[in-house]
Amino acid sequence: MIINTYKRYLLNKFIKKKMLVSFIFLMLVLIINFIEESNFLKDSNSEIYVPLLLTLLNAPSLLLEIFPFIFLISTQLFFLDLFENQEILTLRQFGISNFQILKFTTFISFIISLLIMIIFYNFSSIVKNEYLKIKNQFTKDNKYLAVITKNGLWIKDSQINGETLIINSKKIQNQFLIDTTITKFDKNFIMIENIIADRIDIKNNNWKLFNVTKTENDNSSVIYKEYLINTKFNIDKINNLFSDLSSLTFFGLLKLEDNYKTIGYSVDEIILKKNKYFSNIFFMSIMSIIGALLVLKTNLSKKIFLNIFIGIFISVIVYYFLNFFSLLAKNEFMTIQLSVWFPIIFLVIISLIPAIKINEI
Repeated sequence: MIINTYKRYLLNKFIKKKMLVSFIFLMLVLIINFIEESNFLKDSNSEIYVPLLLTLLNAPSLLLEIFPFIFLISTQLFFLDLFENQEILTLRQFGISNFQILKFTTFISFIISLLIMIIFYNFSSIVKNEYLKIKNQFTKDNKYLAVITKNGLWIKDSQINGETLIINSKKIQNQFLIDTTITKFDKNFIMIENIIADRIDIKNNNWKLFNVTKTENDNSSVIYKEYLINTKFNIDKINNLFSDLSSLTFFGLLKLEDNYKTIGYSVDEIILKKNKYFSNIFFMSIMSIIGALLVLKTNLSKKIFLNIFIGIFISVIVYYFLNFFSLLAKNEFMTIQLSVWFPIIFLVIISLIPAIKINEI
């Protein structure tokens, strides 16, 4: 299908506006994040390039979060430019209605948002993973690692006296580890003892073990009904370790979901992330429609700064609107799926009615 001349012109102008606004926001993200990373590393002995490297690696992930609002503002600028150059009147003279322009820009926004979630999302996840690896070297918790695999939950806990605990648990049930093996090594990584427990209460750092078999390195064993171990981990810290899913690609999320299910770990965060992944494609397109309506329906086409201010204000309202529903899901007042899709459907409804009547202007 050959694209009409006016469509090629609008496409070129529309993409340029999106790139311009994306570049501006990227610069803001880089500046703000560089300051934060510099403050984080100010007491470390890191090289001068490290905060800059961390900033560059973290920027795509931060930019991804604000893309919907970039779509809104860039669309506003696109339509404001059409009005300022009186191109909107020229297009009308050739029989091209406001609705046709809106339909075209919405379609382009949908295609761009689709590409963002397929390509840019996975790219940002890969570089975010590298960001976390580097930053972890400068955190106090660098010696305390945890990972979930098909073989269960694995934890490495370095003690103050130089000893190391390697913990492997088959399942997590609420605040308890089920069928757990704890192997203690000295500072030379020579095994000191091995502990097997049916159940461990990890509510706080002082773990309470039940039905314990403790085996020394000389193969002598002692059985305890209850046993205490001090660690650097508790249920809250373990949950927080796996809360940052932005470093995983979409296929990485699916793999992690399977691993979580294997050990009985909650997959709510992953389900939320997956739903947001798909909803963002529509969310960005909807914000583009709202940006167009702000120019076409408010009679503020000549008041550029006021129109942009209103766009930013609406972005803030939408941001807190979405967060409100996320909190409802986290507090179990609403299902995860409903908390993600209801705001999207609501925005579609309130945008659709004025969009249909856009030619009445």
